[in-house]
Amino acid sequence: MGNENHDFTPSDPGDPGDPAAEPQAGPSWQRRGWPLVGGETEDELTQALDPTAMQIKVKEALEKAGKPADARSVEAAASDALRAMLLVRLYRVRGHLAADLDPLGLTTHELPKDLTLEWHEFAGQEDKEVFLAGNLGFEWVTIGELLRTLQANYCGRIGLEYMHIADVEERRFLQDKFEGKDKEIEFTPEGKRAILSAVVRGEQFEEFLAKKYVGTKRFGLDGGESMIPALEAVIKYGGAYGVNEIVYGMAHRGRLNVLSNVMGKPYRVIFHEFSGGSATPDEVGGSGDVKYHLGTSTDRGFDDIEVHMSLVPNPSHLEAVDPVVLGKVRAQQAIRDDLVKHQQVLPVLIHGDAAFAGQGIVWECLGFSGVRGYNTGGCIHFVINNQIGFTTSPQFARSSPYPSDVAKGVQAPILHVNGDDPEAVTFACKLAIEYRQKFGRDIVIDMWCYRRFGHNEGDEPSFTQPLMYAKIKQHPKVSDIYARRLVEEGVIDEDFLKEDEAAFTAKLADEFEAGQNYTPDKADWFGGRWSGLHKPADPETARRNVHTGIEGKLFDSLGRTLTTVPDDLNIHRTLGRVLDAKREMFESGEGFDWATAEALAFGSLLSEGFGVRLSGQDSGRGTFSQRHAVWVDQKDERKYVPLETVPHGDFTVLDSPLSEYGVLGFEYGYAMADPKSLVLWEAQFGDFANGAQIMIDQFIVSGEVKWQRANGLVMLLPHGYEGQGPEHSSARLERFLQLCANDNIQVCNITEPCNYFHVLRRQMLRPFRKPLVIMTPKSLLRHPKAKSSREGFLGESHFMRIKSDPVEIDDTKIKRLVLCSGKVSYDLFEKREELGCEDVSVVRIEQLYPFPGEPLAVRLKRMTNLEEVVWCQEEPRNNGAWFFVAEKIEQALHEAGHEGMRPCYAGREEAASPATGLAGRHKVQQDALLTIALGCADGGAAQRELDCPPSLPKV
Repeated sequence: MGNENHDFTPSDPGDPGDPAAEPQAGPSWQRRGWPLVGGETEDELTQALDPTAMQIKVKEALEKAGKPADARSVEAAASDALRAMLLVRLYRVRGHLAADLDPLGLTTHELPKDLTLEWHEFAGQEDKEVFLAGNLGFEWVTIGELLRTLQANYCGRIGLEYMHIADVEERRFLQDKFEGKDKEIEFTPEGKRAILSAVVRGEQFEEFLAKKYVGTKRFGLDGGESMIPALEAVIKYGGAYGVNEIVYGMAHRGRLNVLSNVMGKPYRVIFHEFSGGSATPDEVGGSGDVKYHLGTSTDRGFDDIEVHMSLVPNPSHLEAVDPVVLGKVRAQQAIRDDLVKHQQVLPVLIHGDAAFAGQGIVWECLGFSGVRGYNTGGCIHFVINNQIGFTTSPQFARSSPYPSDVAKGVQAPILHVNGDDPEAVTFACKLAIEYRQKFGRDIVIDMWCYRRFGHNEGDEPSFTQPLMYAKIKQHPKVSDIYARRLVEEGVIDEDFLKEDEAAFTAKLADEFEAGQNYTPDKADWFGGRWSGLHKPADPETARRNVHTGIEGKLFDSLGRTLTTVPDDLNIHRTLGRVLDAKREMFESGEGFDWATAEALAFGSLLSEGFGVRLSGQDSGRGTFSQRHAVWVDQKDERKYVPLETVPHGDFTVLDSPLSEYGVLGFEYGYAMADPKSLVLWEAQFGDFANGAQIMIDQFIVSGEVKWQRANGLVMLLPHGYEGQGPEHSSARLERFLQLCANDNIQVCNITEPCNYFHVLRRQMLRPFRKPLVIMTPKSLLRHPKAKSSREGFLGESHFMRIKSDPVEIDDTKIKRLVLCSGKVSYDLFEKREELGCEDVSVVRIEQLYPFPGEPLAVRLKRMTNLEEVVWCQEEPRNNGAWFFVAEKIEQALHEAGHEGMRPCYAGREEAASPATGLAGRHKVQQDALLTIALGCADGGAAQRELDCPPSLPKV
């Protein structure tokens, strides 16, 4: 099963056929067709199974060997050869079913009938010699030796699944590593002692924690310690094969062990955290998180090759970190100019068996592996197969034999391995990194082990799995099993294990003492690519705004870029009309729409050296055919992206896989790694963001306060009530506002194209990063009044958190102020004009969080004859911004001197569904809320329908 030593020659990383190359992203079967499985090409397979062709080959082989070659002998030998090759073929396909995988021996696999000699009519013929034509390294071989070799190759401590892979080269690579009588796993004596010592570190670390922190959850690795030397092999061999950086993602089990014994996080820091301390200085603030959610970053070297490593923080949602890791890796590959070969940055995801099989996000991430813009050149998936999920046995947790079966969907090879054999697990990881670097594809290691103490150290697993845990109580530790083996081999003496354990335990004791007085001296928020950025100032002040206008020369240059069609490009006729309209905008300086403002923001940032990455299910064209960032030749489907021609920055726009959860997590990870790129994710409709709610709750709104990790991701969520029904109206603004606290995110509902331009530029030009959630428009994309002029983009202009009424009204004449946000403002303007209201002003809150209370109070103070303030929204009362803004508006009224005045509500009634799907009902509702909000019709009847809380007594 593969020769293993510490001297090897890496594959040529410059192989021009590397399937990880970006122009050829995707599994090789997508590029080369579907060859028949079995390690042969179609021609070779036909010859191998053709009796006539076999007889010719056998006759030549018999004559060469000096054996009888008459017709009867040739026919009999050819028949034997065909049956023997079928035996080989079936072991390649099904041998893993009889592999020795379960350390506890509770899961036994009988040899399938089609892998027996009887099935192939070789019973009792072990001494018969058959022709194999070089397969498994044999020209001629006895049936007995063939069977022993096949069982050693495919039914030992590693079970290989790979015959589902269509690519012949990949199958041959794996066969070469496994097949043959000399393919035993071999390590040097020094390598074996190093593996044992790594296992000891893993075990003693867990035992030390158990003694010092009795009853404290740690989600220990007990029973799966073979993972420690295996992950070290990924670092060692990865470095030799050209990996400079590894990004890990994993859930709880074994995380502290990986942090300390693989990542090199100081033991004293972990002990300090167990004692209730923080890993960051007190002045950093934040809520912190439990220690088995935290990440770290470090450098570690083997054989004078240093590899940078980071473990991404993650919540209790077991696989949620997966797309974040992949996005971070993709960003680092872009930064390192490694998007063609993907050789330098490696993602490693460590899974639990139940989560790998049960969580759909795993498949979403596997699906990225061959997709342009998301491919990372292959991920190593390491499954800690506990053979149980909390209290759920495997037969109730999945509908397939292995937890790893889902990976067959992307033709990833799968190595099932016995966790009580550290050498086998280490070999599997060494093979995995070599395969990944050579083929740029995902690969899975499924390590069968067990949890010695249940789901956590306070759990009693015998309640639900009494037989398994009775067996576990009697089962020796991994180090004891492996040490006995090494003593028998003469690699170590009887005292080696005890001495190794004692030395490491003494080190832990010293670190424990040091941890009592440990004080973190700095936080690593803003190192590396984040250098120059910092935490922001007070969110309530205007000081956080910056000038975001651009020079006229750049504005005009971008106009030419966005409207010039290459001579050899045959664009769509309708796109031609769109570009004609854009040219008119730039010529007249008026009428700039939303999409043009967005393109100007992107182009100007690119010209200043920032990157821009936009992804979503329809982002190239735009869900509403508004963006047209990609022009497609109508004759040959060549693609032209105007913004790619802007110098200094890189522009990427992607039509993403049909995934919200996975893609949003990927983009969050990308933005985590690259603060110098504007990273945007766009929902097809804002309503669909709820498919990614875990990423929003656990990472986007809370990642900074939990893990001290800033992020500048932008979410574009189309939002607005146009009678399109409950799934095409609401981006659930209320959910984001409910999550706002501690200056964690920004939430905007913008009404003018130039203000959208400024908020995008502000996102990059300020010296800090915060996630930005924008309720983007639908009908306003083409609304005749939702336009901006040239001056709005130039000079010292900037983002306006509040937009004034476009109709100038003397502040002293305003009796009713209607505050609103987003698209409903234009409906209010039109309705006001229709009703002839003269003492009603409509002011738009463009940024809902951080709420602009200070400038709102300044405006309110000027309105000396103000009688009423109304909040108007399209959303039902229990949705939208009402419950968030009511108190903040009241506070602004108080600060402006309008003591005792409280805002009133005008909008839809409470509703379980966010919007009606009946156009007629929508129109009636919309007309009513507008009339009520303005309060200047029917002799005051609408006024009486306002939802107003009791007035407060004046103080």
